[in-house]
Amino acid sequence: MDEIENIIGGMIPKRPDPENGDFYDKEGLLCCGKCKTRKETKVTFPEMFGRERDKVVPVMCECQKKERDETERRFRQEEEMRRLEDLRRSSLIEEKFRKATLDRFQKTEDNQKLYSVARKYVDNFEQMEKDNQGLLFYGVVGTGKSYTAACIANELLNRQTTVIMTSFVKILQEIQQPQTDESDFMSKLNYPRLLIIDDLGTERNTEYALEKVYNVIDSRYRVRKPLILTTNLSLQEMQDTPDIRYKRIYDRIFEMCYPVRATGRSWREQEAARRYDSMKKLMEE
Repeated sequence: MDEIENIIGGMIPKRPDPENGDFYDKEGLLCCGKCKTRKETKVTFPEMFGRERDKVVPVMCECQKKERDETERRFRQEEEMRRLEDLRRSSLIEEKFRKATLDRFQKTEDNQKLYSVARKYVDNFEQMEKDNQGLLFYGVVGTGKSYTAACIANELLNRQTTVIMTSFVKILQEIQQPQTDESDFMSKLNYPRLLIIDDLGTERNTEYALEKVYNVIDSRYRVRKPLILTTNLSLQEMQDTPDIRYKRIYDRIFEMCYPVRATGRSWREQEAARRYDSMKKLMEE
């Protein structure tokens, strides 16, 4: 069966390649001078009146099989890279987060929990998706919430999982464009296996905006696909809000997302302090 599958060139007989050192074996079949395996084989074909006849047909030697397999491997790899690049382009991830991965995650005592949650979420994404289980990263500004969410996005993209990462500000801007069909746009947000929305709470608090925010979250809930959110709001602010418009948004979020607090000193403050100390040292010296 393998020999039949490897037949190439129809019924055109092969000729010896002098440079390759091809030769004929004792059965008169052409062999490769490099790998010493056959380039021809005998196949029995039925003829009229029940008679059969052997015919010599070309096959791939081991060299040619390896070359074919390598060509197919490269083709699959190129296809995979093209698909991955297409996924990255459609993911909407900002340029500053494109290289965020868990391998690059700078772990500290403060953010160890963020890293651990992100790693476990990525490694168990199939189950998270099945359970429609998302995450809510909350805490003060600059504690790595968005970066952690981007790490999850890129790790899953590397596994060829569809992800979109955006913000409610951008979503509202897109919906308000005259050329945007809101139904089609919502379908686009519901297409990826994971939707990540950054900076919940920074959008305008108009009736229109809050209705759209709820619709996006609720639509993910209804199609049973996970959602990850980041916010600078505290858990208490979300749980104790007296405004019914916000309450129904947060109640839906808590149904879908496991809350994870980001703690520690702001990375931006630390970077500013580092730059100040570096400049101070330079100036005073």
